[in-house]
Amino acid sequence: MQVSVETTSNIERRMTIGVPAQEIDQAVQKRLQETARTVRLNGFRPGKVPMSVVKRRFGDSVRQEIVGEVMRDNYIKALQEQDINPAGWPKFEPKTMEEGKDLEFVAIFEVLPEIELGDLSKISVEKLTSEITDKDVDNMIDNLRRQQATMKEVKRKSKNKDVLTIDFKGFIDGEEFEGGAAEGHRLTLGSGQMIPGFEKAIVGGKAGEDMEIEVTFPEDYHNEDLADKPAKFEIKIHKVEEPQLPELDTEFFKKFGIDAEDEATFREEVKKNMERELKQAVSNKVKNDVVDGLLETTELDIPAALVDQEIDRLRQDAVQRFGGQIDPQQLPKEIFQEQAERRVKTGLLFQEVVKKNDLKADPAKVDEKIQEIASTYEQPEEVVAHFNSNPEQKSQIESSVLEDAVVDHVLEQAQVKEKKVKYEEAIQAGQPQR
Repeated sequence: MQVSVETTSNIERRMTIGVPAQEIDQAVQKRLQETARTVRLNGFRPGKVPMSVVKRRFGDSVRQEIVGEVMRDNYIKALQEQDINPAGWPKFEPKTMEEGKDLEFVAIFEVLPEIELGDLSKISVEKLTSEITDKDVDNMIDNLRRQQATMKEVKRKSKNKDVLTIDFKGFIDGEEFEGGAAEGHRLTLGSGQMIPGFEKAIVGGKAGEDMEIEVTFPEDYHNEDLADKPAKFEIKIHKVEEPQLPELDTEFFKKFGIDAEDEATFREEVKKNMERELKQAVSNKVKNDVVDGLLETTELDIPAALVDQEIDRLRQDAVQRFGGQIDPQQLPKEIFQEQAERRVKTGLLFQEVVKKNDLKADPAKVDEKIQEIASTYEQPEEVVAHFNSNPEQKSQIESSVLEDAVVDHVLEQAQVKEKKVKYEEAIQAGQPQR
């Protein structure tokens, strides 16, 4: 086997491999002999088909099979000899395949990039601090009650938090615009579901009333054709409903997995959950800032094969979230491209920080994280036992702890500024980037 490797870009390689004709021909002959022993053809007894007939009928397809297998096997062998670590599977381009001639083919593939980390001291991180007030707990409990509310139709003027059933039709410069109309739409006033100004303008409307309002689309609206444009909406209110909130009793508490006898105990448990969410949100915000900083300070080429693999994972996740009713490949890859590239870059950068600084997942922190997860379940000891007896599940926790170690390492060198914010702001800022 003869091998030569050409560097065509920072991450692309062209490997030319030559394989002696004798190796191919011997493998083809052996496969044809195996075929002759098992093939069934009209006019011949099993195992008695002449080799000339077998070769004429199956020679080309067998040779193609053998060439494919030889290219794959010799490619893997060449990678080992050249000590090359590819990123993804190659594209094979046969150059000569004729019988009796040496096989020569090219394998085009990508390798993991060599990474030179940027100056970590130039990374800016905003670390949020927040306290959970009684009002925050009140708002959370109110939201929980509204999730379980029943609806009662009312004849009065509508107010915030009422649910309206409406038809609406939108116009810009006197012309209807695409996506600006709906019938039988249920809208909770004050939810922020519609563009700014829409919901506020129809507060006070009653069932059976026709309204006409004027609003302006935000400058950063996702549809650029509508951004910053004034619009007029014709609205028909069919029904106004008032949410009937459930009582704070043991039956209500159990719907949220909380075994409490009174409201005070329920509030304590709700606050504990909010504290966990706040801690996670603050951690997510710091990690997002660290990732942004690494991406800004480090130039990085990424293998397309890794991005494609990540796009496939994101497609699968999306299909599962929507009930698994479609083929993941039907989802356009473009809608996942940016997210996939960020994930791949983040993974490569974190791996480089780990390697350069010999970071490890602290076993004590792994146990601590498992205990933290287990504390949210009714039988925490069973959850701990599950993780400790399931290597794959525990490995995921170890990976998470190792990511935390990378973040901590960057924070030691980055510019960190604390900022005190309200609970809701911290939760919003800490939404994980998908």
